[in-house]
Amino acid sequence: MLEARLLATVSRLAGPVRGAGVALISLFGAFSLNSPLGWGLFVVVGLSTVADFRLPRVALPVAFLRVVLLSVLLGADADQWVLTVLTSTLITWQWQWPLKVTVPATAALLAVQVVTTGPGVLVRAVLESVLARLAYELLRRSSRRVDGLRERAALRSRAAAVALDQGRREREYLALLHDTAASTFLMAAHDGDPSAVAAQARRDLVVLAERDVPGTVDLGAALSAVARDSGVEVRVEAAVVPVPAGVALVLVRAVRELLTNVERHAGTGRADLVVSPGVVVVGDEGRGFEVADVPEHRRGLRGSVIDRMAAAGGTAVVESAPGQGTRVRLEWPMSVRPDGGAADA
Repeated sequence: MLEARLLATVSRLAGPVRGAGVALISLFGAFSLNSPLGWGLFVVVGLSTVADFRLPRVALPVAFLRVVLLSVLLGADADQWVLTVLTSTLITWQWQWPLKVTVPATAALLAVQVVTTGPGVLVRAVLESVLARLAYELLRRSSRRVDGLRERAALRSRAAAVALDQGRREREYLALLHDTAASTFLMAAHDGDPSAVAAQARRDLVVLAERDVPGTVDLGAALSAVARDSGVEVRVEAAVVPVPAGVALVLVRAVRELLTNVERHAGTGRADLVVSPGVVVVGDEGRGFEVADVPEHRRGLRGSVIDRMAAAGGTAVVESAPGQGTRVRLEWPMSVRPDGGAADA
């Protein structure tokens, strides 16, 4: 989460910032005093900054003792040096430790300052400490708000993905019902042979119980089997086309529906099936029809073929005209996922 990463970074950098600032301030302070005491204190301060850079567990007491040492030994002789080191220490404490640690430590350090240099340091030191803590809390609140916005956006994205997948599954289910149960009901309604209706119903149960399975299927062999079971004579030209099982299932269902349409509506007993990598073509020389005149509520061609191919990441193009037969071209990207969806580019 952004809040945790940001606060961890601020806490990690507070010590080095304090160490570098105190060392630089002490260098200028030693130059201003230009005395053995000033340069000796600069060396001591420089050595103490190792805790700020490398030893965060002892950095707070070391920083406390460092300010006390400067205050006691310098007093009013270098009030700006002491005051600047004091405020730098108090500010970075607010970024590195919680209030239960910084409040008593700050109070103790200010008490030492009042005793050694007088109460003049209180206003500036307290004000800068409070402002540093407020800035830290604002940073934490802002990062927490960003985390909340990101989480809500992720939830909306997941909900949209779930809704999209549910819609795809519902369309596939409706198409499957048309291919199976609706066709069997139509056969029974037209006084079909009872044994044929029973056999068709058994096949419907098998299809409805199908589940996508992982692995690769030879699409040419699968569609050739569909052609053999069709009620029309099908001239097949099928290459060996290995595809994921989910893709093969989608194309088997689509081709089965197209051949059923030829049997019922084309007025011919023959059809052509061509299977090649990425493309399947089903055609006939029957009576044909106007594609634009097919009602929206008729789910045979649209739901069982066009929408089904779209849900699998492919396309279905229907070409037909009265008296000129029908040709349906099914295409799909060769990079489709095994579950039948389009792979990421």
